[in-house]
Amino acid sequence: MINLEGKSILVTGGTGSFGKAFIRHILDNYHPRRVIVFSRDELKQFEMEQEFKDNRLRFFLGDVRDRDRLYRAFKGVEYVVHAAALKQVPACEYNPFEAIKTNVLGAQNIIEAAIDCGVKRLVALSTDKAASPANLYGATKLCSDKLFIAGNAYVGASDRTMFSVVRYGNVVGSRGSVIPLFKKQREEGVITITDERMTRFWLTLEQGVKFVLNSLENMCGGEIFVPKIPSMKITDLAEAIAPGCQHKAVGIRPGEKLHEVMITEDDSYNTIEVKDFYLIKPPFSWWSSENWSEGRPVPEGFRYSSDRNEWWLTKEELKKMVSE
Repeated sequence: MINLEGKSILVTGGTGSFGKAFIRHILDNYHPRRVIVFSRDELKQFEMEQEFKDNRLRFFLGDVRDRDRLYRAFKGVEYVVHAAALKQVPACEYNPFEAIKTNVLGAQNIIEAAIDCGVKRLVALSTDKAASPANLYGATKLCSDKLFIAGNAYVGASDRTMFSVVRYGNVVGSRGSVIPLFKKQREEGVITITDERMTRFWLTLEQGVKFVLNSLENMCGGEIFVPKIPSMKITDLAEAIAPGCQHKAVGIRPGEKLHEVMITEDDSYNTIEVKDFYLIKPPFSWWSSENWSEGRPVPEGFRYSSDRNEWWLTKEELKKMVSE
């Protein structure tokens, strides 16, 4: 378990679904000196302050586009989890440069602020959409991932800031999840499904929080951590939420994939399998293969996608996850 006793931790996008769950877990299970919530919505910060009522919390209004504000926020911080991003696929398609300014230029601002302020470790949250991206959001997150991995080369060998990336799929109960939509539609008796063949990776917020903490503890700098998580069929999810309702296929939206991919065939050459996760090694000379000597290489041409997964959730398991 990572030692956060008396440490300062900062979470960008700290008022989001993941940020709140991560911060709650930190406050309940560790003894940090302070936890900084960095986000741009003052109402959500106020509501979070009222909900948590913890004097270890600090609230910084700011945007990752603002480098000067990041330097001020990162002062004295040892660990950073970067969860802030523009994530809605249609919004990013319609406002492409806004997504670039937040997800790409913002990532570079964070890297430079972390190095100059002496942050010890930083984990950036990515998405399955960054693997072989089919939309602008995925493309910006692929750029962001590349920046954070390369950020390890910007610093010296001693007391250096380490950067790693965590990549995972859909989170049960997060904002933007299809679950609230299906619950609303079941009252009308018709569930809209983009394509009945669609599959998705699925994990809970708790699983995501624990995986990020595990990655923060074990990172050497430069890795992309990919958890082993189950897949589900969109039709099974619809049946679990609204049994007996009619399913209406409406077609795949622009930029949407039929199946999710977290490790591509091209990534397989640098990927190793560890007990509960996969690790994509950076293809750079500064990274030592001895960092993860216990892992074993995946087969050449390996592809980790939601339709080829060996672990599937049943309707009963989905129903339980949704109810919880």
